[in-house]
Amino acid sequence: MRKSFLAALGGVFGVLASALCLASSARAELRLDITSGQVQPMPIAIPAFAGASGDGAAGSNIAGVISADLERSGLFRPIDPRSFIQNVSVTDNTAPRFADWRQINAQALVTGTVQTQADGRLGVQFRLWDVDAEQQLTGYGYTTTSQNWRRIAHIIADEIYKRITGEDGYFDTRIVYVAESGPEQNRIKRLAIMDQDGANNRYLTDGRALVLTPRFSPSAQEITYLSFAGKKPRVYLLNIDSGQQEALGDFPGMTFAPRFSPGGNRVIFSRAVNGASNIYVFDLRTHNATRLTSDDAIDTSPCYSPDGRQIVFNSDRGGSQQLYVMDASGGGAHRISFGSGKYGTPVWSPRGDLIAFTKISGSSFYIGVMHPDGSGERLLTQGFLVEGPTWAPNGRVLMYFTEGPSDSRGYGGSPHLQTIDLTGYNQRDVPTPGPASDPAWSPLLR
Repeated sequence: MRKSFLAALGGVFGVLASALCLASSARAELRLDITSGQVQPMPIAIPAFAGASGDGAAGSNIAGVISADLERSGLFRPIDPRSFIQNVSVTDNTAPRFADWRQINAQALVTGTVQTQADGRLGVQFRLWDVDAEQQLTGYGYTTTSQNWRRIAHIIADEIYKRITGEDGYFDTRIVYVAESGPEQNRIKRLAIMDQDGANNRYLTDGRALVLTPRFSPSAQEITYLSFAGKKPRVYLLNIDSGQQEALGDFPGMTFAPRFSPGGNRVIFSRAVNGASNIYVFDLRTHNATRLTSDDAIDTSPCYSPDGRQIVFNSDRGGSQQLYVMDASGGGAHRISFGSGKYGTPVWSPRGDLIAFTKISGSSFYIGVMHPDGSGERLLTQGFLVEGPTWAPNGRVLMYFTEGPSDSRGYGGSPHLQTIDLTGYNQRDVPTPGPASDPAWSPLLR
């Protein structure tokens, strides 16, 4: 059976995937329920992928990235390779010695091979095994250019995550964020992009103009953001591959807080004129802008629902900063936040079931979630400053930036990125070369 579910992934990257099958008995499947709160991590063994002498480093590196991805999710506990009994150096289709893996308490096992082909491309195969049931759960083979071995590792981690949890993974993704450098009184802010684990970091702008709030298009090929180029705050579009950037129209006043529509053919943003800000939508095909709100308040941070039918935003129209939902056409706005404090930066979950937000109450900041009707508010994390949530594409993990207080001389307090899952557990730092803020998570890249 051959399955080609990965086509060209932009640029020079291409992957061919084929299913690898072994006969298996019909027994209870290994599965993690991740919908019922904190989960005990599943012990999983991930030996280095076997290969010829020249491919040994690639096999070890691929297994290492898979292991790190799964461990960071908080749902898996990779077992120390030093405890492995069986040396899985075989390259044929024989099953593992399951008794050896049960002896070290592995519930799941990943085996794989890597081989440089005659044309220079890399062939990678993996299999996921249920150790107790002694059966294969899934397996695929991939062919790609050798420099893209990390992408293959993330894709395999996604397949393992999905097979055991029943939910889509989120490892084959990228993060765009604002990279900060220089003294606090004169910070340089550049757009930067990296893999979700912090690898392959590179800068997209040169720092000559202040940039804020980058957001991915649904295709993950474009970014919209706020730039102060020419000392005029405007919304821009940037093509990641070509580096080409252009202003989104030339409107009087300040335009800011942009996001793409689910279809990617519109950008919604706020425009401030004479002390008030209202929400507009710009059609990228016709270059026509339509005003969606019309009042003397500050309406900003708009975000579409995944189906494109509604928009959540924050507004002080009721006297304090709260969250509102309206129709995509601009009508029927109604308030959904009623807790104490101020609410801002709302973002709809890709699953459509929750809205994440920043909350300020007293002297603390919070990241929380609520249902689109305002019910079920839950605060996931608290800090001196935590702000700007963004969803992983599976709607199970949030990333945001956090910052501590400065000292009496105004030093310290550099922002950095963190993730947390919907249970409020598994809070993790995200590595970046320096201070970082305003993250945005891409869709899956395939």
